[in-house]
Amino acid sequence: MSVLRPNASVMGLPYTAPGNAPRGFTLGEHVDPEDPLEVGNSSNPHGKPRAIGPMGRRFQPYKNNGGTVVAVSGKDYSVIASDTRLGSGYSVPSRNVSRIIKLTDKCVLASSGMQSDIAVLHKVLRIRLTQYQYAHHQEMSLTAISQMLSTMLYYRRFQPYYTFNVLGGIDAEGHGWSYSYDAIGSHEKVRAVCSGTGQNLLQPILDNQVEFRQTAPEKKPEELSLEPCVELVKDAFTSAGERDIYTGDIVELAKVTAKGVEIEKFELRSD
Repeated sequence: MSVLRPNASVMGLPYTAPGNAPRGFTLGEHVDPEDPLEVGNSSNPHGKPRAIGPMGRRFQPYKNNGGTVVAVSGKDYSVIASDTRLGSGYSVPSRNVSRIIKLTDKCVLASSGMQSDIAVLHKVLRIRLTQYQYAHHQEMSLTAISQMLSTMLYYRRFQPYYTFNVLGGIDAEGHGWSYSYDAIGSHEKVRAVCSGTGQNLLQPILDNQVEFRQTAPEKKPEELSLEPCVELVKDAFTSAGERDIYTGDIVELAKVTAKGVEIEKFELRSD
């Protein structure tokens, strides 16, 4: 595309010195010397178009609003936790956004990633669970919920929910289990899992203290009970809040047992 030279008039006529009457254009008078595609350009005398770099506009529909989510399960319990800080670049639009949803009396989901997609995913899950309860007159089991969530995420694989989920709860036998998910529904059944911006900081702690990996062979691991597990999760979040700018403010912690779901909160640093 050609543009006018710096001294061209507003009406698009070439610049003329005072005293000279304006005249019309002649071919090549308003050539842009910087445009290699211009026919009359001295750097391209034959008027042959030359390749230049493409110009385009990027559309990015996704944004990671940060947050760290954790699920740790034991013999007869599950602990699911998430911080409440909503990040956007180097800004903190909100310090009190919940990422945890109670699905049933024995199952809790925590999600990190893009907050708008998290809200939509949680809304659709509530609808599906309500429909199931009306149709079958009972709550969906942990195993069924884990598979349904995987199917929902995979169904949207071409434009996925930008969410990274951890699911925790008690199964039909009364054992605690955790499930980790990526954005398109690939999932794994584990004892302890972390996702979100603090994953690199927390997952090694969980692997060592819950899964007993990278421990001395002569050390006999003892499975954590509920209260020591809660203290471990609190310590892990406190450590992550010192290192990750997207983790902080408040931690919501859900304890799932045979008696139901109990949610408590504790504060992290707010700077």
